[in-house]
Amino acid sequence: MASNEFDLIARYFARQPVQRSDVALAIGDDCALLEVPPGCQLAVSTDSLVCGNHFLSGMDPALVAKKALAANLSDLAAMGATPAWVSLAITLPEADEAWLARFCDGFFEMADYYQVQLIGGDTTKGPLSLTLTVQGFVPQGQALTRHGAGTGDLIYVTGNLGDSAAGLAVLLKQVTGTDPELAEHLLNRHYQPQPRVLAGQALRGIASAALDISDGLIADLGHILSRSNVGAVIDVERLPLSAELLAFCGGDLDAAGKLALTSGEEYELCFTVPAHQRGALDVALSHAGVKATCIGSIRTGDRVTLERNGLPLDWQLHGYDHFSG
Repeated sequence: MASNEFDLIARYFARQPVQRSDVALAIGDDCALLEVPPGCQLAVSTDSLVCGNHFLSGMDPALVAKKALAANLSDLAAMGATPAWVSLAITLPEADEAWLARFCDGFFEMADYYQVQLIGGDTTKGPLSLTLTVQGFVPQGQALTRHGAGTGDLIYVTGNLGDSAAGLAVLLKQVTGTDPELAEHLLNRHYQPQPRVLAGQALRGIASAALDISDGLIADLGHILSRSNVGAVIDVERLPLSAELLAFCGGDLDAAGKLALTSGEEYELCFTVPAHQRGALDVALSHAGVKATCIGSIRTGDRVTLERNGLPLDWQLHGYDHFSG
């Protein structure tokens, strides 16, 4: 017998083991009833992933789920928020229960790790797509935003950059002859990004501005500059490049640097810190289990300047645009 919408919800989405005490009523009613802790603000973010755009049709459903949730949790991390709840709207061409079972395995594995409870959503028929809304808590007045960067602030990024773009190139077979072990590493970096939730929380009260890198560093940093009415200089020699990315680029530092600046779906954090907070940053991030690299500084102006050894570089780079051809 074919499953209807309510059968699917009951069988796959109402079985999460995480049951938060701040959820008074979750799946099964017209709305969820939730309680925000005293002294906190609610941080909310919504993202959509569309088959053929954000993931391929043959991708493991568990990885689709993990990538979708990671992308949303990364937005909370960029605000310094603690994840709490998620709702999921999923559109399916058909009620493929094997696909749903695998999807939910991945979704709940990640949700359980971050103690995020699924509180509702919607299922409907149509082209495969996902829309998630995540909600989290941040202490009153302590949320990280994009508009606080000031002249002289230092620019940092977490982790390494460029691996996701290299993984996508492997996935789309845009390169050939890649060592299988190297290809597996890069594909994993593309498929399974790690939202920097603890790092975001550690940056509260230290960073002057922050965001996550979803469309490429060169594009996303521009959002901080626009909101803060400042410019920036990046020293390309400081960009954090993995050994795997350098191997993928055949040791070509320029090629690796360009990938690091334009790679989308990295979900690392880019943030600015006043110079006098540098010591506090080192202490705070020592407990977050992630490295952060200073790659430049905020200047007057309104754009990003790339430099090497103090000399400007004429690299014409652009990040990802959802509506470009």
